[in-house]
Amino acid sequence: MAAPAPALAPAPAATQLARLPFWRIIGMNVGFFGLQYSFGLQQSNMSPIYSYLGADPDKLPFLWLAGPLTGLIVQPIVGAMSDRTTSRWGRRTPYFITGALVCSLCLLLMPFSQAVWAAASTLWVLDAANNVTQEPYRAFVSDQLPPEQYSLGFLTQSFFTGLGQTLSNFTPTVLVALGLLSATARSSNNIPYTTFVAFFIGAAVSIGAILYSVLTTSERPLTAAEVAHIRATPGGLGGALREIGAALRDMPVPMRRMAPMMLFSWYAIFCYWQFIPLCLARTIFHTADPNSPGFAAAGLLTGQLNGGYNVFTFCSAFGLALLARRLGARWVHLLSLAVAGVGLLLLPGFSQKWLLVIPAIGLGIGWASMMGTTYALLADCLPRERTGVYMGIFNLFIVIPMLLQTVTFSWIYTHLLGSHPENAIRLAGALFVLGAGAVLFIRREPVVAPATARI
Repeated sequence: MAAPAPALAPAPAATQLARLPFWRIIGMNVGFFGLQYSFGLQQSNMSPIYSYLGADPDKLPFLWLAGPLTGLIVQPIVGAMSDRTTSRWGRRTPYFITGALVCSLCLLLMPFSQAVWAAASTLWVLDAANNVTQEPYRAFVSDQLPPEQYSLGFLTQSFFTGLGQTLSNFTPTVLVALGLLSATARSSNNIPYTTFVAFFIGAAVSIGAILYSVLTTSERPLTAAEVAHIRATPGGLGGALREIGAALRDMPVPMRRMAPMMLFSWYAIFCYWQFIPLCLARTIFHTADPNSPGFAAAGLLTGQLNGGYNVFTFCSAFGLALLARRLGARWVHLLSLAVAGVGLLLLPGFSQKWLLVIPAIGLGIGWASMMGTTYALLADCLPRERTGVYMGIFNLFIVIPMLLQTVTFSWIYTHLLGSHPENAIRLAGALFVLGAGAVLFIRREPVVAPATARI
């Protein structure tokens, strides 16, 4: 067998990490609040923004291509590069700051879009910036914690995911309820003023939360041996690409087995994000006209529903962490995806707003597990010296299903679902149930690395 390339040389054993107190784990994850505030604004507002600017409903999947394509390209490269970074500011920190600054700028610009192409272009840059931040952030948490605290660390991110997305989704409703803005008042580009203010707030929150975590949580300093190992491996973009290729060949078996589960659940959530405003417009307000008051009301209700399920996300996050310690992360994730699926299967049949709490509970629990338990399962099987690159590669398990959805769903929506957004939501529910079944194929394997504790 040929000798391994320098990039694959054995890394020095990492120092055994001490358990961190709960407040330290909270502090290091505050930045995720800002990151997810931005994502929450996208999830609830991009389909309405495209509609206000004149986009056809059956073209919405193509207009959401920015997220999966930028994630496909950016996250594995950034993850690999962050593994090899030895700057005086830290290993992961330069990526947090750069991504957050660009993200905030894009949030400020988005509501001023005058055409569909302008909004879509801004979304591309916004998603690229979020991707620059996200996977190094997850690797950062893994860097700081011993394996027995992975579930708590990543489900704390779920807590802040739910909190950030809750506040971002409820912001327009709160502005209207306080009498600060009218629900129907719009600018010259047909976008409501509530959307403008929500995005401005998001810009401040995005950079502010990241700065808080950076200034209050120091990265674990690399040992001299770790620094020497990093500097001995090929650097730059070429070195990062070679490392990605090597990591793909060496991918841990449990990580490979997560692929079907991720396919079903992320295809499903993308269907939900794209079509829930149109579904609620038809089922609750009985309209499909983007210029009608009912359609604007459906946009606000979408924010309330998304905010509602994120309330259950942050309320359930620490409970899921406790259950994961007792039942194991695998069973927690299976049950969480199942309840999310049942909730979405029921949602199109509800014509009263108050009944939406039922799917909000199920989706909130499922989303908490997708954003937390999934990464606890993953981190437990990864070698520490490759955490960044594998976190980036794992994002392919998210963006490939999203890409498949964007290129296939327009045809499915038109020819199989009768161009009814209610059917898109029902399909999302069925896919979540299939994702729950796919969890059964994930099996723990002995980790060829320093021993790790059970999740």
